[in-house]
Amino acid sequence: MQIATVVIPNLNGMRYLKRCLDSLMSQSRQDFSVILIDNGSADGSADYVESHYPEVTVIRYETNTGFCHAVNEGIRMADTPYVILLNNDTVCEASFVEKLAAAMEKEKNCFACASRMVRMDDPEKMDDGGDYYCALGWAYARGKGRPAARYGKKREIFSACAGAAIYRRAVFDEIGLFDEKHFAYLEDVDIAWRARIAGYRNFYIPEAVVRHVGSAASGSVYNEFKIRHSSRNSIYMIYKNMPWPQIILNLPFLVVGFLIKMIFFAQKGYFKEYAAGLGKGIRLCGCSGKVKVQRKNLVNYFRIQWELWVNVVRRIADF
Repeated sequence: MQIATVVIPNLNGMRYLKRCLDSLMSQSRQDFSVILIDNGSADGSADYVESHYPEVTVIRYETNTGFCHAVNEGIRMADTPYVILLNNDTVCEASFVEKLAAAMEKEKNCFACASRMVRMDDPEKMDDGGDYYCALGWAYARGKGRPAARYGKKREIFSACAGAAIYRRAVFDEIGLFDEKHFAYLEDVDIAWRARIAGYRNFYIPEAVVRHVGSAASGSVYNEFKIRHSSRNSIYMIYKNMPWPQIILNLPFLVVGFLIKMIFFAQKGYFKEYAAGLGKGIRLCGCSGKVKVQRKNLVNYFRIQWELWVNVVRRIADF
């Protein structure tokens, strides 16, 4: 029986796919399958994978359906205990699958495990060591740009970056798949938050190492598309996952956090895009999707709230 299904969303990733897929074919553990979901690529990358990697299942869409829709299709197709989501601009070390699967086998109440993502151009520097979310309304990558040697210990995190993470397939049946209203950005924090509400945990596994280019699909760290979607989703995610009393409790923090972000993007020339995204996020809150509060999960809300406060300090100290 196969242990995992690796799902790779792809949009014009021709220049990255050979190294990514070759690293998967060289894994120390080979009891997994690979599905590539192509979102309307125009660079021939889907044809290339079909002709050069017949062991990979390729699903094609004519247009870009978004990250969330793509990975959801792969999750629906998976019939394995675990699903690994992997960006096309990554190169996995040989024990990547083995270490992630072992962590899930050990942590029975775990929903997701994040890998140690390091920079492709400088593997001595971190790209992502698990994601945190704080009361300021900020999601941030732990350790980004810092020496990778400092992040060699397993620890509990708020969420796993979906660029290179493993998920317990059965939990999706309980909490739902990635929210396709997100399209892209913060969808991994959102689904981890829903899992946390349901009582599951998430961990960072430093032994599972992946080199990552970053921003391969969007093209740059800051751009109009990314800023509009990220700011929109940041509002929508709070509305979805926080009960109204929790929103009121965090409102002073959130006002400060969003004001700081607005100033930050204004200085970079993206005030209009950030503000437009916030407006779209507010309108999106009128849609259905708010997580229903259940009495059995009340203690989890208190745990999450405490973590949101602690993560403000962590953001400053960059633990």
